[in-house]
Amino acid sequence: MDFYVEPAFFVLCAPIAIIACVMGVLERPLKRYSLVVSVVMLFLLFFRTPGTLIYAAVYLAVSVALYGVALWSREDSSRSEDAPHGMRSLPYGVLVGVQLLPLVAYKVGVLVRPDFPGFLGISYITFKAVQVLLEVHDGLITDMTYLEYLGFLSFFPTFTSGPIMRSRAYVQDVRTPLSRDGYLDRLYRGLGWFVLGALYKFVGAALAQWFMWFVPVVVGGGVLGWLVTVFGYGMDLFFDFAGYSDMAMGLGLVLGVEVPRNFRAPFVATDIKEFWDRWHISLSTWLRDFVFMRFSQFAISHKLFKSRLTCACVGFMLNMVLMGAWHGITPDYLVYGLYHGLLLAGCHAMQKKWKFYKAHRRDRWFMVASWAVTMVAVFFGFALFGGYVVTPLLG
Repeated sequence: MDFYVEPAFFVLCAPIAIIACVMGVLERPLKRYSLVVSVVMLFLLFFRTPGTLIYAAVYLAVSVALYGVALWSREDSSRSEDAPHGMRSLPYGVLVGVQLLPLVAYKVGVLVRPDFPGFLGISYITFKAVQVLLEVHDGLITDMTYLEYLGFLSFFPTFTSGPIMRSRAYVQDVRTPLSRDGYLDRLYRGLGWFVLGALYKFVGAALAQWFMWFVPVVVGGGVLGWLVTVFGYGMDLFFDFAGYSDMAMGLGLVLGVEVPRNFRAPFVATDIKEFWDRWHISLSTWLRDFVFMRFSQFAISHKLFKSRLTCACVGFMLNMVLMGAWHGITPDYLVYGLYHGLLLAGCHAMQKKWKFYKAHRRDRWFMVASWAVTMVAVFFGFALFGGYVVTPLLG
């Protein structure tokens, strides 16, 4: 059973939501109920392929065990008088490496064998698990229980397609008792987001796919047909992905959990930095917090670059190449990541150094021109992502 695609998923969501509504109105805690239904839904997601089911279960178990080792390592380090602040460097590096290993192996392995062991959602759950290990290292997570961690990792609305949740916000939500009115507020908002997501997925994406198929037939091939196809692909990508994300937000709210918003009107962005503040927000903010900021702090403290501008530009490049590899280690995705890294670095340098930009950035004509250039850059990026540029050149 595929989430957000097969009718069986929506049929099962109905009784899950009804029971949650009754419990919420009666002011009953939803934490254990959410964990139970998530485990059941993940079983139904993977039961057709027993090997995948076992692999996903083992992955979750190992992740919980790594969390336990991380807590122990930090406590053991804090008890030792001569230990440095925070978790010991060896356990910290080893734990993060072990957590990342299945995802890296899967991304590399599928290049050789399409049936290489993995499971749907491994990319999202890995970033969630790595985030927890890093925040344990930073001393930000100290008392999350093992069941809460398992509930966070297995939370079914976001398991297969995000958004990437943050553990501390999740724990606060499942621990905080909701009044009847508080739950009803989340319920009404959740139903609204779910309906909007369904419209995006089943109407918006369907129309975009029809546009991709029909209009190029009318206008013919060539450059115009390619442009139409790329535009249709970009809109299909948005409606499909935003649809999943909004439905996940809706289900999360019905279960009492505030799932972060993943898209916020990305096509009104007037520069590429603003676009990434509005597109796949949970991924871009995760990379900002756990890659860009940590790299920048390390580079500045070790004086790797002469200026903060150079450091930031290199950080943008690292961020986006990693983002491309997270989608897949293929030429299309890697070039897509490199392309957006260059765009972000160039945009940042322009905003910091270009006097003309500083003088006119609030002028209406400049904002319109900047928006148009940004949209051209964004849709060319979609062409890279969808294999409409690199693959034809290589093949």
